Amino acid sequence: MRGASRASLSAAKDRLAAALAGASSAQAASLGGELFAITGLLDREPALRRNLSDPSIDAAARSGLAGSLLSGRISDAAVTQVSGLVADRWSEPVDLADAAEELAVLAVCTAADREGQLDEVEDELFRFGRIVGGNPGLRYALSNMFVPAEARRSLVTDLLTGKSSEPALLLISQAASHPRGRSMDASLEYYAHVAAALRERLVAEVHVCLPLSSEQRARLAALLAFAYGQDVHLNVVVDSELVGGMTVRIGDELINGSVASRLAELRRDLAA
Repeated sequence: MRGASRASLSAAKDRLAAALAGASSAQAASLGGELFAITGLLDREPALRRNLSDPSIDAAARSGLAGSLLSGRISDAAVTQVSGLVADRWSEPVDLADAAEELAVLAVCTAADREGQLDEVEDELFRFGRIVGGNPGLRYALSNMFVPAEARRSLVTDLLTGKSSEPALLLISQAASHPRGRSMDASLEYYAHVAAALRERLVAEVHVCLPLSSEQRARLAALLAFAYGQDVHLNVVVDSELVGGMTVRIGDELINGSVASRLAELRRDLAA
């Protein structure tokens, strides 16, 4: 997002946090679901999206339009959040829908955090993304836009009911039924990063040749937190292609401590 949209999103997140401060985890999760529905509405109705983000229309008029369309169809709390969104200024109409989606993810993750499930949710999003990435048939079934959205949602429900936390199931179902032009893995990665940002921490994807013990995970997380000045959530992948050591990716930065990397460096040194 560019200037005006970034400022508006920041203000919207502050309003959401204030609203959720007095809400139960169930209310937060419900609000997240409603905001996902609003995201879908804005994606389906480009003319409505343009009108609700048109800076030439008075902010009060935009809020009034949103209220008249949505009152009685969603909760008062959701109407308040949407009215605040459309009263803000957005650089592009699509930024309004993007903001609604991010607020939806934040509300669901806030509910998970209050139930002590946020770490679990982040792990589940990452694991399911890996499963989808490694299974072409499943990836096709969940990303085929010729398959109705409700059928894709039902497939996720059938696969994960009883095996996944409710917040993760909601987020994965949303990623499958309304991908918004992204791949399934990209949506899940985006949701996981929003979840991590809720607690102001980074996400590290760690590839190792053997599973890490709880003590090793804690020590690695502490070392990375010290190095980056922020808490770090670890997504650990046991990678059979690694001979030894590990690789760590945080954002665009790769820390390569694998044996294969060190051998390659040695070969380059010998050839020099």
